[in-house]
Amino acid sequence: QVQLVESGGGLVQPGGSVRLSCLASGFAVEYYSIGWFRQAPGKEREAVSCISNIHGRTEYVESVKGRFTVSGDKAKNTVYLQMNDLKPEDPGPYYCATRLTTACPIEPYHWGQGTQVTVSS
Repeated sequence: QVQLVESGGGLVQPGGSVRLSCLASGFAVEYYSIGWFRQAPGKEREAVSCISNIHGRTEYVESVKGRFTVSGDKAKNTVYLQMNDLKPEDPGPYYCATRLTTACPIEPYHWGQGTQVTVSS
């Protein structure tokens, strides 16, 4: 059974950093793509980043390029999203998702429950 569990969110000051984790079970992240998504208040859910470990490929939405870094740890079967220089437009629940495909971007099918990131001084 595919499961994704996010953690690591919280309250962060503008300009601060946080690292989100996505612990996967039921499949190996080294073989399948994982996407990170967020939903800002009043906005539609958007894709933030994607990683395909098997292809050595990462993708980012333009607004986070240079600030966010996605990575994977096959030993822990976990994908991370390092978020630096957080801005007021970055908050919202963050979700990881997969469709058990190898390419990026993904059309998500399996979702985690989300972890909240709040950016405030």
